[in-house]
Amino acid sequence: MTTYSVILYSHNPKVRHGMRSAIGEQPTEDVTIEYLEASDYDEAIRLIDTYEIDLMLLDGESQPAGGLGIARQLRDELDDPPTTCVVLKRAADQWLAAWSRADASLTHPLDPIRTSAAIVELLRSRATATT
Repeated sequence: MTTYSVILYSHNPKVRHGMRSAIGEQPTEDVTIEYLEASDYDEAIRLIDTYEIDLMLLDGESQPAGGLGIARQLRDELDDPPTTCVVLKRAADQWLAAWSRADASLTHPLDPIRTSAAIVELLRSRATATT
């Protein structure tokens, strides 16, 4: 079994809870997730600097620092940023996800089956790329 570290980023605790619920603690038989939560930009950056993060799930609607801007900033500033997935309010905002250079995007409301499958695929892809 492999354990991955995932940051859930949103200013809204209900959104972070929804992200966690949609993925689960053990989304597949061989994958477990250790969650770290960030409610603001400074906390998210501190977690990235402190821990080995495998994936960030970023709320595109978060305020004042949105997940889309954070995803793009991490791509610009870090040599090896964590895999990033942004959560959008509307499917029509896919162009914003492309602008952010996130690895993937999901749309609210988060469907547990699609969300957990997407996150597991992203985590496995990162693990394969780093070995």
